Amino acid sequence: MNGGPATRRRLWAGRALALIGVILLAVNLRTAVGALSPIARVIEGDIPLDDASLGVLGMLPPFAFAVSAFAASRARRLGPEGLVTVALVAALAGHVVRAFAGSFAVLAGGSLLVFIAMGVGNVMLPPLVKKYFPDRIGLLTAVYTTVNAVGMALPPLIAFPVAIRYGWRSSLLIWAVVAFIGLVPWVVQLIRAREHEASPAMASRTAVRGAERAESPGRLWRSRIAWGLAIMFAVVSLHVYTMFAWLPELMIQWGRQAPVVAGGLLALYSALGLPLGMVVPLVAERMAQPARLVYFGAACMVLGYAGIVSSPGAVPWLWVVLLRLGSVMFPLCLVMINLRSRTPAGSARLSTFVQGVGYTIAAIGPLLVGALHAASSSWLPPLLVLVATVAAVVVVPSMLRSGTFVEDETTQRITSREERE
Repeated sequence: MNGGPATRRRLWAGRALALIGVILLAVNLRTAVGALSPIARVIEGDIPLDDASLGVLGMLPPFAFAVSAFAASRARRLGPEGLVTVALVAALAGHVVRAFAGSFAVLAGGSLLVFIAMGVGNVMLPPLVKKYFPDRIGLLTAVYTTVNAVGMALPPLIAFPVAIRYGWRSSLLIWAVVAFIGLVPWVVQLIRAREHEASPAMASRTAVRGAERAESPGRLWRSRIAWGLAIMFAVVSLHVYTMFAWLPELMIQWGRQAPVVAGGLLALYSALGLPLGMVVPLVAERMAQPARLVYFGAACMVLGYAGIVSSPGAVPWLWVVLLRLGSVMFPLCLVMINLRSRTPAGSARLSTFVQGVGYTIAAIGPLLVGALHAASSSWLPPLLVLVATVAAVVVVPSMLRSGTFVEDETTQRITSREERE
């Protein structure tokens, strides 16, 4: 409860189902993102999809993630297990709607439902780790970010072969099965939680919850920690989603690369998320000042963009590697949500704020880059704007002081205000 080091115990001890649930939830949080675009031309045989339609589908994930982050804050009374259960049911339904869509409106509606459900899962993963694995925050964050990356990389690999052999509807429907499998452990966990709350120990649990609420952050809009993490999350998410949307076109048009090479560079960019997700949380948990990794990430991004601007066709793989190393800030931000909060309640509220603000800003990235490219008929203006946005994270380390928790910060502000009054 005080944010200090938790007593370590065996990973599986009394929490095996929660571990399985976290892993399966992480698998489900990106499957819909990469399942549709590889088979867009196959779907077009039944549902017309022009560039504008594909653009709308491309901007839905960060937009939905932002909306769902704020929506999750309104449903905290369900508890983390309840919210995750509802989210996975919604994801399952969204996958089914997409698979049986007969029009673009239904296809987009099903996609939006899935992405909102995934956004709720994004927000709830840090507090679930804080609740069930407070002694292994770095390890579990590494596990779920790695599995999350696998969940993003797998659909593009199998979507087209399955669509060709069994039809595009089957290609989309298989992810409903994955969502159902992920739902099972959380339904069981939810039932156990409800039974435990109805036991004679309910009074003591209520007291603990009251203490957690007392330590949960108040007005996060006034928290330096919350804003520091939100800035970091916004910048890195903006760049990641912009690269997923535009990197192939950028390399084809600006870097004079063949389409197959450009696709390979995007695959490289995506694959590098795996080692980053595995290593960064473990390293950050052991660092005295983990926020200093922000400087490393910012430097890599600037070097990557500088290489693309000056010599895009020389060693394009190097520029892509540097850009991806810049996204070290993504897993860093996720682990620091727990490192800078004392309780699961504080982690949940901080995660909601950081991801809500971050994804709202990130949704602008792909649209802004596309608009600047269209207006200038050149990739130089959008590249320069992307470089300029990196400067925003320079202030982040000073906002994330070691040994400070978001609950302490907001409590101090409330106390100071009461003293003035």
